[in-house]
Amino acid sequence: MAKYGLPERSVAFAVGLSVLPESGIVTPESVGTMPAAVQDIALIVDAAIPAADVEIALRKGAGDLLEEISLFDRYDKLGDDKVSLAFTLSFRAADRTLTGEEVAALRESAVAEAVKATGAILRTA
Repeated sequence: MAKYGLPERSVAFAVGLSVLPESGIVTPESVGTMPAAVQDIALIVDAAIPAADVEIALRKGAGDLLEEISLFDRYDKLGDDKVSLAFTLSFRAADRTLTGEEVAALRESAVAEAVKATGAILRTA
């Protein structure tokens, strides 16, 4: 590397772009211009019930305005073979800001479906 005036520990490489496989055009998702309404929900379920099943039920109950859902906490120390699963739900309408009443109804519908499908109990404390 001394020949090029570079420090001893220098590294160089080349990428042959023509060798890379072609891929289709990536189309980005649209960016929402209306604000999202974010709600956290904690549910108590039997430890044998997969978190994915609870998420599926929440998605089904939340409806079309659910933009994103993610599990952010699992608490295993409740006893009686129960666990607490906490999810963040983000709701957004493309054409308007959602009202508090709309968001509350969407949240309640999501919880109701999780209760029906998995026997979940809404954790209040």
